[in-house]
Amino acid sequence: MTVTDAGGLPRAVAGADVLFLWDFFSSALQDAWPHADALKWVHVAAAGVDAMLFEELRSSGVVLTNAHGTFDQPIAEFVLASILAHNKQLHLSKRLQQDSVWKHRELTRTAGSRALVVGTGGIGRATARLLRAVGLEVRGVGRTPREQDPDFGTVAASSDLAEHAGWADHVVLAAPLTEQTRDLVDDVVLAAMQPSAHLINVGRGALVDEDALLQALRRGQIAAASLDVFREEPLPVSHPFWGLENVHLSAHMCGDVVGWRDALARQFQDNLERWTTGADLANVVDKQRGYVSSR
Repeated sequence: MTVTDAGGLPRAVAGADVLFLWDFFSSALQDAWPHADALKWVHVAAAGVDAMLFEELRSSGVVLTNAHGTFDQPIAEFVLASILAHNKQLHLSKRLQQDSVWKHRELTRTAGSRALVVGTGGIGRATARLLRAVGLEVRGVGRTPREQDPDFGTVAASSDLAEHAGWADHVVLAAPLTEQTRDLVDDVVLAAMQPSAHLINVGRGALVDEDALLQALRRGQIAAASLDVFREEPLPVSHPFWGLENVHLSAHMCGDVVGWRDALARQFQDNLERWTTGADLANVVDKQRGYVSSR
């Protein structure tokens, strides 16, 4: 077994059958691909694998697996926390506390409000179940529309998102990044949302046209956004998002609960035991579509 950083990957991957990648944003594998002639299996320690789907890997016989399932519940809890913080004005309360201001306000009831969850995989389903448990009405948006779904009730096609965005108080983005979902939330979708709507992104930054979102937030076209992911990470200090009071930022950490690294290591170890015994691997990614086919 060899442990290396990105700089040492070209040498380390030569002759290797299996590669375990911690840094799911790194382009190191693509750079080292000419040396990966023996590679048979790549495991990515993340749910999203968009950075790994370069053409050479897509067209190869290398199996790609991911961390499907590990982050579902933690991210669902983060989404619920974002909704509660928005409805109960917790961000404003903290700012008022820092200024020693006592200001009574009326808050928003969470039970009975509506959430549209974009992405019907494991993270989206865990989110839908948790939101339903506290009384929200939930619908889904996914690749394929359907009338009846056990977690979402109804699922609309992602291509029709603009037609359904106005229904929701909270629009939650939990979809994988693919060519079909890139810039899914654009100026048309934002214009269709309610002025009181709250956008939550726990998927990938590129699901959103950030320039269009910035304008919508500045104009009051939507009320607020809770963003854990961005097109460029870390978010540059000069980015206008930092200065907007109706934007709530976190550092791509919505699934990273205490012990998450150990959980990822155990997941890989379980799959490695499958590999060594010749059993089918878990969480095999459809490299053409960019997600685990079984979900």
